[in-house]
Amino acid sequence: MIAKLIIATLLTGVISGFFITFYEMLIAFTTRLLFMGDPFETIPVLPTWYLYVVPTVAIFIVNYLISKDNYIREYGLTEIADSVSQNKLIINVKTLFLKVIASTLSVSSGYAVGTEGPSAGMGAMVAYQIHRLFNLPIMLVKMMISVGASSGIAAIFVSPLTGIVFSIENIAYQFIKQYIGYVILGSVIAFSISVKFLDSISFHSSLGKEFDYYYVMPILIFIPFITIFIYLYLFMKKRLLHIIDLEIFKKFRTMRNMVFSLIGGSVIGTILLIEPHAGFSGKEIVMHLINNKESISVYFIFLIIILRIVGTTVSLYANAVGGLFLPLMSIGALVGYGYGEIITFYSHFPFEPFFFAAVGSAVFMGVVMKLPLTAVVLALELTFDYNILVATGVSVVLVGYLTSLQFNIRRKYVTQAEESSGQTNGSH
Repeated sequence: MIAKLIIATLLTGVISGFFITFYEMLIAFTTRLLFMGDPFETIPVLPTWYLYVVPTVAIFIVNYLISKDNYIREYGLTEIADSVSQNKLIINVKTLFLKVIASTLSVSSGYAVGTEGPSAGMGAMVAYQIHRLFNLPIMLVKMMISVGASSGIAAIFVSPLTGIVFSIENIAYQFIKQYIGYVILGSVIAFSISVKFLDSISFHSSLGKEFDYYYVMPILIFIPFITIFIYLYLFMKKRLLHIIDLEIFKKFRTMRNMVFSLIGGSVIGTILLIEPHAGFSGKEIVMHLINNKESISVYFIFLIIILRIVGTTVSLYANAVGGLFLPLMSIGALVGYGYGEIITFYSHFPFEPFFFAAVGSAVFMGVVMKLPLTAVVLALELTFDYNILVATGVSVVLVGYLTSLQFNIRRKYVTQAEESSGQTNGSH
C-alpha cells in the first residue's frame, strides 16, 4: 500500500505540475489574444465599447458553462473533499477541462480573480482521478485531494512550502502525522516542474536573518491601518453586495446569474477603462510593489485599492471562476505600499514602502481567507526576511482578532441562489 501511495503521489505531482504550467500559459495567451497584446499597453488605445464587450461576453460564457456543470464553480477544498468522501460529488475529466476554460475566460477577460483557487481545485481533481485509477481506499480520498491541492498551489506559485501549508490549513491537518510526507512529495515534484516554465513572486531586498527594532512602532500603527481596509472589503462583500444580491434574487429569481453577468461586465469594463492594473489577478501588482524602489503617488495607489476591492467583490458575485489568494494579496500590497509612502513622508526614519507592501500582501490574504499560517510561511518563502516574517506574524493574528469583532468570516460566500438550491435539495 505504501509503495502504491508513493507512486500515486509522484504521478499526481508530475501531472499537476505540467497541467498547471499549461493552464498559466493558456491564460497568458488568451489575455494577449483578447486584448490584442499586453493589456496594460493596449487597453488605453482600444475602443471603449470593446472593453465592456470582452468581460461581459466572457462571463456570460462562464455562467453558461456553470449551468451545464455546476461543479466547475469555485468550491472550497474542504467542501470538495467532504463531498467526494460522502459520494455526493463525482469529479470527471470533462469537469476538469471545463473548469480550465471557465477560469481562463474569467482571468483573461479582466475579472479580479486569481489562478491559485482553480490550480488547487485542478490539482485536487487530478489527484481524485489517480485515486480512482489506483483503486485506493475511500478513507484516503481526503489525503489524495490534499496532495493534489498542495501540488497545484506549489506549481502556480512556484513555491513548495506555501503549497504544503495551504493544504494543511485547508483539509490535511487531520492527517498531518500520518500522511504529511505524501503532501510534501507531491508539492516539491509539482514545483520542480513549474519552476522551469513559470516566474515566482520574489522579494529582491531581503535583509535575511537581520532584525531591526525600529520597524516595531510602524508595524503597530500599520495594524489598525490595514484593518480599516479589510473592514471596507468585507463590508462590500458581506453587507452591501449581499443586500444587492438579495434584492436581485427576489425580483429576478431565475435570471439572477444573467443580471449579475451584466453588472459584472459593466463594472469590470469601467475598471479597465479607468486603470487596467486594477483588473486581472493582481500578480503583476504584487511583484512590482514589493520590489519597486521608486515613489508612486499615494492618490494613484488608493484609487487602485478602491477599484480592486470593487472589482474583486463584483467578480465573486458574477460567478467568475478563480481564487482570492492573489487578488487579496494585491489589495494588501497596495494598502501596505500606500501606508509606507505616508509614513515615510511624515517621519524621519528610512522606511521603505515595499517592506510594508510585502507585509500587507500576506496579512490581507491571511485574515480574509483565514489562513494565518499560510500567510506567515508565504512571507518567509517569498522574502527570506525576518523583519517581514515577524511583522506578518504579529499583524495577521492581531488584525484577524480585530476583524472577528465585526465580521464572521467564511471561506466561501454563499449567494442567495446557492442557498435556495441547498435548502431545496435538503428538503428532498
